[in-house]
Amino acid sequence: MTFIKSPQQLGSALRAARKQLGLTQPQLALAAGVGVRFIVDLEAGKPTLRLENVLRVVDALGGDIQLSGLPSVASDDQPEGSDHGA
Repeated sequence: MTFIKSPQQLGSALRAARKQLGLTQPQLALAAGVGVRFIVDLEAGKPTLRLENVLRVVDALGGDIQLSGLPSVASDDQPEGSDHGA
């Protein structure tokens, strides 16, 4: 498990995972459905990237995100794009 406390640490961890899988930045971008520039910025630790796309990259690399130290909450189990009561 990798502990991430900054955008730079996230970028470094994802770059290492990409290289370990033998993927180029363009290959990862294609697999995640994002642009190559997004991968470059993500690996550089840019702090203002869209979370949805970060999660797509993590998924494309076969990873997942776990939060620790926060209170447990029940999963919403709502389909994507639902209005969440709006």
